[in-house]
Amino acid sequence: MSIAEQLTQHFQSAPSTPFLFVGSGFSRRYIGLEDWEALLRRFCKDIKSFDYYFTTANGGLPETAQLIAEDFHEHWWASPQYEASREKNKAKLKDKTSALRIEIANYLTSLSLTDLMSSTYKDEIEILSRLNVDGIITTNWDLLLEQLFPDYKVFVGQSELLFSNPQSIAEIYKIHGSSSRPSSLVLTKKDYDEFDNKNPYLAAKLITLFVEHPIVFIGYSLTDPNIVALLKAIVSVLGTDNISKLQNNLIFVGRADPGHDSYSQTFMAIEGGQIPITIVKAHSFVPVYQALETVKRKIPARVLRLCKEQIYELVKSKTPEAKLYVADIDKIDKKDDLQFVVGVGMNTVMEGGASEIGYQGVTLIDIFHDIVRDDKQFDPAKVLGTTVPNIGKSATYVPVYKYLRAIGIESTEAYEDSDVDVRKHMGDGVGSYSTKSYLKTYLRSEKNKTMREIVETNTPEKAAIFLAFVPKERFDLEIARQFLEQNMNKLSNNNYSTYFRKLVCLYDRFAYGWDEVTPVAERKMKRVGPGVGETHAD
Repeated sequence: MSIAEQLTQHFQSAPSTPFLFVGSGFSRRYIGLEDWEALLRRFCKDIKSFDYYFTTANGGLPETAQLIAEDFHEHWWASPQYEASREKNKAKLKDKTSALRIEIANYLTSLSLTDLMSSTYKDEIEILSRLNVDGIITTNWDLLLEQLFPDYKVFVGQSELLFSNPQSIAEIYKIHGSSSRPSSLVLTKKDYDEFDNKNPYLAAKLITLFVEHPIVFIGYSLTDPNIVALLKAIVSVLGTDNISKLQNNLIFVGRADPGHDSYSQTFMAIEGGQIPITIVKAHSFVPVYQALETVKRKIPARVLRLCKEQIYELVKSKTPEAKLYVADIDKIDKKDDLQFVVGVGMNTVMEGGASEIGYQGVTLIDIFHDIVRDDKQFDPAKVLGTTVPNIGKSATYVPVYKYLRAIGIESTEAYEDSDVDVRKHMGDGVGSYSTKSYLKTYLRSEKNKTMREIVETNTPEKAAIFLAFVPKERFDLEIARQFLEQNMNKLSNNNYSTYFRKLVCLYDRFAYGWDEVTPVAERKMKRVGPGVGETHAD
């Protein structure tokens, strides 16, 4: 039996879907990031030798970082190299370690994450980016996970996790801080002492995850002190009598030479007892990620998190005033989009075949396929009169312009004079097909790329998000069509299907529509027209 089959059985027998626990080896594998020692060496070049600091600290990296930070503080204030950074960040300095934190964060945030799809591990990245895992815990500082899981809410630092109300779904817990917030980095001996002091509280916060979910460790060795310390704290909270509750829940993934993949179950000796663990060794991680992909939720994790968050606030509130209504799953982008979700509309599958129920049996996915492949030979009048009203009860993003044009409606005036009623699906300007929370990212890294470059340098999920911002005069219909055809499987309900559905509707509008409304991204670049994020017609 292959490791993919063994892991699939492992995950499907678990009571809940998995969490990932991601370490430095993960970023080393996919973006070539240095390990901690090599990262510290980078910032010693203009001061003293790393070996001087390392031996002075008796080989302790947190102590080494503390010594480097103190000397780097002096260099940072005097060197012309950091003049621009000083002007930008001097108000943020808190102590002698701040300068090193800031420059480490600057380095990590400057790393290009746009070329992931051209890496050696392209196949692994593609599967990773569409996983619907419940959440991710990491000690990494870089922003790779935010790139791969753009819809997940991020909690930065141990304190933010301890004093917030995470919902344990569609969330990333950066327990050692993040380069997006330099002051949060767990870097020096003092930082580690403070972290260790709070470790029992963190363990108590995470213990439900470890008991109820498979935890897949990627990028760690079994002797990693961060993992050993956390597991020790969890065992302390559980007690030796309850260690068996972790049975089958701790899976460590490591590298193997070609042809030596393996799956085994053993015990990990730790102070306080022995913990049952599963060890997976693989040359390619594709089988591991394929097994994770088989554990799917019918509703995207991001929507479930928003629902849980609202339920929590409703129960906690002394004066709940939430309203009850049906929400369109494709229009839920943030918590404020709903007050309480009762149910999510799904495409109705009626009894009988298409020959019996005719155009009421045509599904939204059928419509998407017809727009992209133009191969269904539907009667456009029946699609607009029967199919669209039927599927439109539970969906907003339904492409209609192809069918409108096919019955001779090629202008707003012609539509107003007709008896067709599909206004709900015609969009309030092309800006309604983009997701405004990604506008800044698009403007920062993608606006000068061609559509082909966007597709080639991003995961399909991120490409679908960014293509929706491309203005009409630069929107290549054939590249969009090819991209959508290659990713037809992503139109079904999953974490990112909304972005692909929006892109199909935008493609339909640009290919068959008649009015031209300046996209929201271009409005911001030109600094004219409605405010950013508004989507009404110009």
